[in-house]
Amino acid sequence: MAKRDYYEILGLQRGASGDEIKAAYRKLAMKYHPDRNPDNPEAEAHFKEAAQAYDVLGDADKRARYDQYGEAGLGGQSYGSYSNVNDIFSAFGDIFGQSVFGDMFGGGGRSQGRRSRKEPGADLRVRLSLTLEEIATGVDKTIKIRHYKPCSTCSGSGAGSDSGYVTCSACQGSGEVRQVSRSVFGQFINIAPCAQCSGSGEILKDKCGSCEGEGRTDGETSVKVTIPAGVRTGNYLSVTGKGHAGRRGGEAGDAIVVVEEMEHEHFDRHEDDVTYGLTIDMLTATLGGSIVVPTLTGTAEIEIDPGTQPGSTLRMKGKGIPHLNSRGSGDQLIEIHVAIPTKLSGDERKTLESLRSSKNFRGPDQSKGSSFFTKFKEALS
Repeated sequence: MAKRDYYEILGLQRGASGDEIKAAYRKLAMKYHPDRNPDNPEAEAHFKEAAQAYDVLGDADKRARYDQYGEAGLGGQSYGSYSNVNDIFSAFGDIFGQSVFGDMFGGGGRSQGRRSRKEPGADLRVRLSLTLEEIATGVDKTIKIRHYKPCSTCSGSGAGSDSGYVTCSACQGSGEVRQVSRSVFGQFINIAPCAQCSGSGEILKDKCGSCEGEGRTDGETSVKVTIPAGVRTGNYLSVTGKGHAGRRGGEAGDAIVVVEEMEHEHFDRHEDDVTYGLTIDMLTATLGGSIVVPTLTGTAEIEIDPGTQPGSTLRMKGKGIPHLNSRGSGDQLIEIHVAIPTKLSGDERKTLESLRSSKNFRGPDQSKGSSFFTKFKEALS
């Protein structure tokens, strides 16, 4: 085919815009695409010729030199030269997109290949309940997982013998079938996975008697997991390969272990701090003293200052939950509650009555008496 002017090849005037050049090339490429014109050397030649023209005119620098000097302006370089159709697919597939070379023309005439008969297994979620004490220190746990395991009889293949799989007769082992159709636009070739073998190219004729060809059976596995200190509800870790085994030798999924924090008898968690409600008698609140309180790692002794008020909070630094992604720990907060006796002996009442008028037992509002004794009388009434 004689060399023609690139503008003439695309059917354009020299002043054509970049969008017009692209549209013209797209139209010709679709018209002369090899899948629309199988075994047609002339159409393939037109297809290459259009690609050569677009290679030059679609580039602003090459086009400027071509407009001024013609072929000589290209410096003797092999612009627009393609030895085969696949080179054109690689160079210009981006201007068409998947919808044209991928969908309409079955991937540009290139096979997608066989699919593996092995199907990957699904991931498996496992809930793991932890106490605050376990969360505060970190813990190793052994958990039992119910899941599909590779069949021990056929080693996961699903076949009852070495010759259990045979070549698919529908696709001759290629895993795909071609369907040719004609329309007013020309001939279309659609390449699709073979329905008979699901694209694997093989058919299972001799099934394993233990798993019925699945390559897996229901079972249970014990898995040891290490939980770091500081986790909370919703945190999770993945145990690779401990999910469901895949069908017919497919790779196993993962076990996703999700943490659930158990409700505690004494502590409430707030981020990495924990709170503990401590009830003391009124004499300890007034006179002070030492009290042993529980912590997440044992017990600790705290000092109650004289005159500690109900509702006050004491802070124990570093006695809370360790920070998961940084150093240090939260605190343990002690919320003070004061127990007021509801029953008094005669001597106890006389002793307290004798203190009623003491200035140290009177509140700032003298007309109402001591705020402490006001609360105390209200509790007794």
